[in-house]
Amino acid sequence: MIRRIPAHERYRYETDWLQTYWLFSFDHYYDPNNVSFGPLRVFNDDVIAPRSGFPMHPHLEMEIVTYVLQGELTHEDSLGNRGVLSAGDVQRMSAGTGIVHSEWNHGDEPVHLLQIWVLPERRGIAPGYEQRSFSREARTNRLLPVVSGQGHDGALRIHQDAVFYVSRLEAGHRVTHVLAPGRRAFFYVIEGGADLNGVAMATGDQARIENEETLSIAAREASELILIDLP
Repeated sequence: MIRRIPAHERYRYETDWLQTYWLFSFDHYYDPNNVSFGPLRVFNDDVIAPRSGFPMHPHLEMEIVTYVLQGELTHEDSLGNRGVLSAGDVQRMSAGTGIVHSEWNHGDEPVHLLQIWVLPERRGIAPGYEQRSFSREARTNRLLPVVSGQGHDGALRIHQDAVFYVSRLEAGHRVTHVLAPGRRAFFYVIEGGADLNGVAMATGDQARIENEETLSIAAREASELILIDLP
């Protein structure tokens, strides 16, 4: 079953420095029918204005993945980590027993990113952080695993049995993904348009997928996509 949720049904929130879409209940937005999908708890599509960002704030018992699409984001945390994420970079932060961090756009152009929270497989994990660059070529016309709890080579490690795939499909290209029995998937069109098992998807559309054996993704135009394979 593929449940398509069109872009206009996302919750939109805007301030003088942040424009964002929240795909699940988050902060002041609460919908009891839209809290999570399996262990996937948060999926935010953020644009941060220049010279602004999120000051130091705490997290607890959550696996947090950030995928930068445009601009440069500076990360600092209470473990002493400091890094700059550019377009194509992915970060995994395990909040575990507690971490405090900031995310800031020190540049002159907006930062566009996806931030995705997944519940960990167990509580009490030691806080941790890692980031890695993934080239545009590496994800072109394939599903590239960038975050994995299944030990994929080259992927960041997450403390949950989930795999994050990103893809840049050129028009007319197709990729497939097999879901193991009992698995579900979450699919989001970052930009472009693609058909998911024949279901037309456009920019900002999402799909929550259960009881499907094979996913076939065919690009109608050049498209940037993310697929999360979940327990």
